[in-house]
Amino acid sequence: MASQTPHQNVSFPSEGQTAHGYLALPAGGTGPGVIVIQEWWGLTDHIRDVADRLAAEGFVALAPDLFGGSVAHDGDEAAEMMSKLPEELGARLLAGAVDYLLGQEAVTSSTVGTVGFCMGGGFVLALAAQQGEKISAAVPFYGVGQGVPASYAGVRAKIQGHYANEDSSYPVEKAHAQEQQIREESGAEVTFFYYDAPHAFHNDENPAGNYRADSAEVAWGRTVDFLRQNIS
Repeated sequence: MASQTPHQNVSFPSEGQTAHGYLALPAGGTGPGVIVIQEWWGLTDHIRDVADRLAAEGFVALAPDLFGGSVAHDGDEAAEMMSKLPEELGARLLAGAVDYLLGQEAVTSSTVGTVGFCMGGGFVLALAAQQGEKISAAVPFYGVGQGVPASYAGVRAKIQGHYANEDSSYPVEKAHAQEQQIREESGAEVTFFYYDAPHAFHNDENPAGNYRADSAEVAWGRTVDFLRQNIS
């Protein structure tokens, strides 16, 4: 269970300052590294739980705090917080998290995987484009927002996307276009899965009530298998 997974709050250098995050370790103490990137709500209990769930599957999971400890309580507040995080700054802060995670003795892999949701899904793609060979597996869940990069030319990771057919925040036609753009610009192996669900269907604490247990379970199983196969 997530509550039995060793975890701790950590600090690491990034962009000439001290960044913070949540680190979850597997029961065995070591494993492949995964960066978990938050939604626009902030580093919530749900995102910490995602890191714990990955740790329970044998990964060393780090969830960086992009909002400096702030957590939004409604959509307006979340949108305002996201607007104050420039895309380039967010990606650079995440780059510090990658270096920190790869430097941990507990991490057995020479690359890391990334998983992110909504805004964080966009930053998953930006980080993969920025970090090249350091990211071997990237998993965006309905990756939208200002984190989405303009170009995917730098992507070297394999990508598995999870998108929603009933997404009012990011129409499925745009998701199909994003999938094709990544494939064409990066030459990477790209697989997107589409679910008959709304935006944020994986978040069981979503204030809008968009959680869909069946879709979330299938997507999570695919994510874990994909990360196991592609982080080395």
